[in-house]
Amino acid sequence: MATGRAGRRGGRTAWLFAAPFLVIFLGLYAGPLLAGLGMSLTDLRSTDLRRPFGVNLVGFDNYSRLFEDEVMRQAASNTLFFVATGVPLTIVAGLAAAVALHSGIARARTLFRVGYFLPHVTSIVGIAVVWRFLLDPESGLVNQGLGGIGIGGPAWLSDERTALPSLVVMAAWRGFGFDMVIFLAALQGIPRELYEAADVDGAGAWARFRSITLPMLRPALVFTTVYSTIGFMQFMEEPLVMTKGGPDNATLSGSLAIYQLFGSGDYGYAGAAAGVLFTVIVALTFLQFRLMRAKHH
Repeated sequence: MATGRAGRRGGRTAWLFAAPFLVIFLGLYAGPLLAGLGMSLTDLRSTDLRRPFGVNLVGFDNYSRLFEDEVMRQAASNTLFFVATGVPLTIVAGLAAAVALHSGIARARTLFRVGYFLPHVTSIVGIAVVWRFLLDPESGLVNQGLGGIGIGGPAWLSDERTALPSLVVMAAWRGFGFDMVIFLAALQGIPRELYEAADVDGAGAWARFRSITLPMLRPALVFTTVYSTIGFMQFMEEPLVMTKGGPDNATLSGSLAIYQLFGSGDYGYAGAAAGVLFTVIVALTFLQFRLMRAKHH
């Protein structure tokens, strides 16, 4: 009986501590999310804000319209490219930097950690100014370097063939420092005894990495994969600041397209697009967790 009362008391205490988060979640996340989903079933526009209860219920017409919209299909294709290339690039760069800092760089290690992580917390506006200068077709350092070896560099941000990859590289450079910190913490938690035993067995560096490091890093890999996927699915700041989605929608992402729809006042259609993006992110996150868990077992 006493155990039951103690359990109930502990449950109430847990709910008490969780209450601030629940209030913030319901007020700032769940509420707007439900409102957006409801809005997606109407023809609400900015001109209807004075009479929000006078809008028409259109059901799933906005969702049907999404699949017929050439611009939204282009945005979806670009977003898929962002995810398919940006996530592996960010994770590989973060893992390589973490391994180098953990085992190969002894002096000034803290300086390298701060330097790699700094772009992740730097304003995108400041980063955009630097990268615009680097990628400028006439005076940019990238094209000047290529010209020094006899290669004519393209107009990186105004050419449809190079604008999208350029943004992916910039985003990976900006974000890999976060993954590096996660991997570095995980590497420091691997028991040294495992590597010592592998050395006794005559295992080489690659064998130790494949058989010990990667399996022990699986939780960190799951987290960074899910985190990076969500980030690239919501890829908006880089194309907004650098290219405005151009040239000819070549860098238009799903999030940027939704932002522009809200800006144009087509709230019902924008709500449907946001609902689809949210559903895809949740589905991909769930799938990644299931796949990683299956591989772990």
